[in-house]
Order: sequence, then structure tokens, then C-alpha cells
Amino acid sequence: MDTPYGSAPLPVWERPEPQPRAAPVPLSRAKIAAAAIRLADEHGLDGLSVRKIAKELGVGPMRLYDYVLNRSELLDLMVDAVYARIAEGDEQASWRDTVLAIVHRTREAALAHEWFADLLGARPHLGPHAMAVGEATAAALSQAPAVRSIDDLQRALGGLSAFVVGALRREITERRTARSTGTDVTAWQAALGPYLRRMLDTGRYPTVARLVVEGAHLDAEETFHHNVTTVLDGITGHRAQP
Repeated sequence: MDTPYGSAPLPVWERPEPQPRAAPVPLSRAKIAAAAIRLADEHGLDGLSVRKIAKELGVGPMRLYDYVLNRSELLDLMVDAVYARIAEGDEQASWRDTVLAIVHRTREAALAHEWFADLLGARPHLGPHAMAVGEATAAALSQAPAVRSIDDLQRALGGLSAFVVGALRREITERRTARSTGTDVTAWQAALGPYLRRMLDTGRYPTVARLVVEGAHLDAEETFHHNVTTVLDGITGHRAQP
């Protein structure tokens, strides 16, 4: 494909699948992506390699290069396979319900495939399923009361994306830390409790003290829903009825 910057290969989604060959193990991009997702779910992106994927599939590593040119294309296929699941869902009655349903399905996908959160907010995701999710989200937000121009829509999409990416990365980082250290919230509080109490007793942090003493340990899913609803109301000018 000729571009203003020189010759470049067609994107992986526009290249036809290689012709099937007489081989004991048939391959396809979907099959390669599924194997890569299984490995990434178990070992993370750092544990992902063409050689390991080939071993998982029972083929030689060079066969994979008939289907993907490099690691970036492999990640693109994996990401779009996850977006395919996010794109599935019942039709919602309103623009707001549509956005919330997509956001919650995105969280569910990220919790099921933690590596997915590492790739959110990086380079654009342009696979067909990612585009479908993007179209559904943008179309729904364009119907919000205060979204009257393309600039409003861009800002709304940017604000929503910034929250979702940040919230998911934080939640998954906390999960990973608890898993890798074997320390849960209760154990962490017990270990640092005496130090924190001494600091709060100085009287220099009264608001933090209130949060520590009076604040409850909030449910992650409920907190995510409350916060994304608040953000959505703010960026679209919508106010939910009590």
C-alpha cells in the first residue's frame, strides 16, 4: 500500500488469510489470536512470544509469520478479539444506558484479560470490532443533551476514555500487587496501621483522618459504576434523577 510516507503493508485486517496448506495443524488468524490470549492470560504480555504461541498450537514458529508480520500485529489481533466480546450485548433503550453497558463490558473484559488494560490508551485500536465499539460509543454520546457539536463529542469521548483507562489500570494494578505480594487489604492495614495512626494523631491531616476512620471499604464494581456515572453526567451535561 502506497502512503504519503512511503510503501507500507496493508493492515492485518485487510490482508486475506493465507491459502490453506496441506499440514497436520490448520491455522487461521483467529486461532493464533485465541492461543496468544490464553498465554497472555496466564503469563502476561511479557511471557508472550511467537515461539511460545507456535508451541501452544503445535506448529513451527515460521508458520505464524504467514499470518502476522510482527508482534504489533499479533497484539492488534488479540485486542480486537477482546473487543468482539465487548461489542456483543443487548440493545439499550437510551444513549446513556448504551454507554454504561459498553463501559461495564469493557471492565469485565479487562478483569478477565488483565493484559488488555495494559494496551488501553496506547496506540489507537482500529480493528473491525474495536471500530464497532467506538462507533457505538460515539453514536450514543452524540445524543447526549449537552453534546451539540463535533468538538463537544470529542471532549466527551476523551473524558470518558481517560476515566475508564485510569480506573481499570488502577483496579488491575491493585489486583496484581495483592497477588504478587500475597498481601490483602486487611494485612496491609495491619502492617501500616501503627505508622498511619501516629501520622494522623499529629492533627495535620484531618480530612485524611476522616477518610480512614469513617470511610468504608467500598465494593469495586459499585464504586466503578458510581464514578463512571458521575463522570458521564458531568461530561454530557446530563443529571440523573434521584
